[in-house]
Amino acid sequence: MESELPKYEPTLHDLKMGKLAQPFTYERELAFFVVQVGLSIDEYDMLTEKEKMFIRKEYENKFVKDMTWLRNAVLNATVNANRKRNQPFRDLFPKKAPKADKEYNEKVIQTVEEIEARNGKGWVELIYRQNGMKIPLQKGGK
Repeated sequence: MESELPKYEPTLHDLKMGKLAQPFTYERELAFFVVQVGLSIDEYDMLTEKEKMFIRKEYENKFVKDMTWLRNAVLNATVNANRKRNQPFRDLFPKKAPKADKEYNEKVIQTVEEIEARNGKGWVELIYRQNGMKIPLQKGGK
């Protein structure tokens, strides 16, 4: 059985405050767009309601992303500050290997297989010899 949250009932104070703030919705929205987004009054007046909604949503996404970065930085700093002696630092931005291009790799493998079918695998031994390295033994003792 799922428990449902109680329905929100505005208090008398909430109703009074909402009634007081209602005539100032334009000014409140204008202040948000001027201060947070950096629009002028003329630019704000040219926006449609749909554009304003998208800008507000994008601002919200940016705010959430910034706070997530801040939280991760603080958590990382805390972990690094409380780390045990001789433990390495934990990187805030760990390096990630770039994603492989599958099409390119498949073409390269196909090209190498064609060359090996034509000329054999002698080119591999040649590279090892030129670099002064031992040729690795394959399974089976070759």
